[in-house]
Amino acid sequence: MNFRLLVDNFWQYTIGGINAGSIYALVALGYTLVYGVLRLINFAHSEIFMLGTMGSLWATHWLHIGGAAQAKTGITLILTLVFCFVVSAVFSGGSAVLLERFAYRPLRRRKSPRLTFLIAAIGASLAISEGVRIRFGPGPFRFPRLLVRHRLFKFLGTPVRVDQMLVVVSAIVMMIALDQFVNRSRMGRGIRALSQDAETAVLMGVNVDRVVSMTFLLGGIMAGGAGMLYIMFYETTTPTVGFLLGIKAFTSAVLGGIGNLRGALLGGLILGLIENYGGAVFGGKWQDPVAFAVLVLVLMIRPSGILGEKLGRARV
Repeated sequence: MNFRLLVDNFWQYTIGGINAGSIYALVALGYTLVYGVLRLINFAHSEIFMLGTMGSLWATHWLHIGGAAQAKTGITLILTLVFCFVVSAVFSGGSAVLLERFAYRPLRRRKSPRLTFLIAAIGASLAISEGVRIRFGPGPFRFPRLLVRHRLFKFLGTPVRVDQMLVVVSAIVMMIALDQFVNRSRMGRGIRALSQDAETAVLMGVNVDRVVSMTFLLGGIMAGGAGMLYIMFYETTTPTVGFLLGIKAFTSAVLGGIGNLRGALLGGLILGLIENYGGAVFGGKWQDPVAFAVLVLVLMIRPSGILGEKLGRARV
């Protein structure tokens, strides 16, 4: 164990953990949204994230940006990043809606057992990842560097790069936008009503199919945004990139309290910090085992997660 390495570079590992945790949290929001409404663990959500990374990659190809190319001016850079985000959101959001429409809705209408939904989710996950692999190859696919990774400022003596700030700020903005939409919009009230009491919501005139589709769309947009931030930061993707990250995002949702939007945010940040600290102390190869071991310990003490599953205002 190397506690000295962690102590000497504490803020560096903290910033790295917040970056990773922000991406986990965005993907975790999709898991917690769907679970809050349908009590369904959508394991295909990891592939929705993967399609978001592919969307950003396609956007740069469409713009003829390749290799180590960088946007030359500020406005060009902003427009390029926005375009990549929009394309990723369309790829992931549209795929999530189609997934619900053709994989889950027929099962809902037949009132199929929950085990059937789980099997369908696993099957859809494998079908999407294998379909992308067969069509485009196993990868890895390189993403052009759009940002010059210079130091933006120093935080307690630790340099913070512009790409690190972009990941965190973008994730926070997206999370706040989702939280406000769920709490203040008419559709958001429908989502909360359906999550609290589906039968009463139907009697009150809530269109279940429309609300469920919107839930998948919102989760898909969050995953698409996470995909764009991921590929911009790590500059590579593969058809299987969503597997481990999806497990970590699901872990984040459970850790924070699945069904709770703010719990997904908290769980993602905590998991990102834990795995970075664990990697510093025990070595990089122990990064993932340490994170999942902490999850087990937390759930032994508090099975419902840190914030628990409380439905209502500011929650799904």
